[in-house]
Amino acid sequence: MNLIKWIVLGAPVLFAIGFVSFPDAQTSRQPVDRRDRVRDYPADKIAAHTYVIHGPREIASVANQGFMNNPAFVVTGEGVVVIDPGSSVQAGRMVMKQLRTVTDKPVTHVLNTHIHGDHWLGNQAVLEVYPGAVLMAHPEMISRVGGLGEEWVSTVHRLSGGFTEGTRAVFPTVAIGNAEELKTGGMTFRIHAPADAHSHTDIMIQVVEDSVVFGGDNFLFKRLPQLDDATFKGSIEACRVAASLNARHYVPGHGPTGGLEIVKAYETYLATLYAEVKKHYDAGKSDFEMKDAVVAKLKPYHNWAHFEDVIGKHVSLAFLEIERASF
Repeated sequence: MNLIKWIVLGAPVLFAIGFVSFPDAQTSRQPVDRRDRVRDYPADKIAAHTYVIHGPREIASVANQGFMNNPAFVVTGEGVVVIDPGSSVQAGRMVMKQLRTVTDKPVTHVLNTHIHGDHWLGNQAVLEVYPGAVLMAHPEMISRVGGLGEEWVSTVHRLSGGFTEGTRAVFPTVAIGNAEELKTGGMTFRIHAPADAHSHTDIMIQVVEDSVVFGGDNFLFKRLPQLDDATFKGSIEACRVAASLNARHYVPGHGPTGGLEIVKAYETYLATLYAEVKKHYDAGKSDFEMKDAVVAKLKPYHNWAHFEDVIGKHVSLAFLEIERASF
């Protein structure tokens, strides 16, 4: 898969051998030297029923124990709905620990936003504790994910220096698609699934009663993604769909939660890059020749995580998308 190749070949990686202990990144607690779960990250209450665990913005590494996304959970009248429980069984166990500090209710459902394993390999940990939980995702994710699970397990294991040993690929089995709803315990989870967005398997989840939108990787904040599986036009449209919901809270797949500005900042990045590449393409320049000029137009994003790692590839991908559209 393109993302997996990008992570292994294109991103800076630290490897460790043997036993490793890590300082807690977000608390003042003593270093955690256990390998059955990721060190604790707090569950931030962002709305009446909704909690988000904001993980590190950088890609999986030894330092972050392979944990890199924003798992979340919503407490309903009947139980708990978990969204994207993380990149490993260890990450998922940490999520379950934080969940139990909030409620004793069982997990009834898990929603996976897309096919990239840093978001769903924590499914295993949920079923360890709540084997009756229903795992749900876009129908296209369900049809594709079987052939990619072991590759994702292996990749996160390598990047974490072996910390995620024991993680198994536990797949979602129940499809939920665009305009469908999950209603449980007095809460409504409305699905928005624009085509051709981040991975072609994406769902955005609107928690109606809490005015929250989970974007998965359709929008990020203060961190840039790989876009090998995406289209720029589809990703821009996904941002516009998210913005049209006028939610109070927007949760990106990576980076801090905020308001509408979260979505607008990412949409502006995509639209500016695409427009600049199109301008230079029309002038007859190659992607290499235009890179510096495009980068100069993206100055507000230079401090976003992984900007230097991905910007050249983003220019090339936009160039190819524009070239395809010209035929």
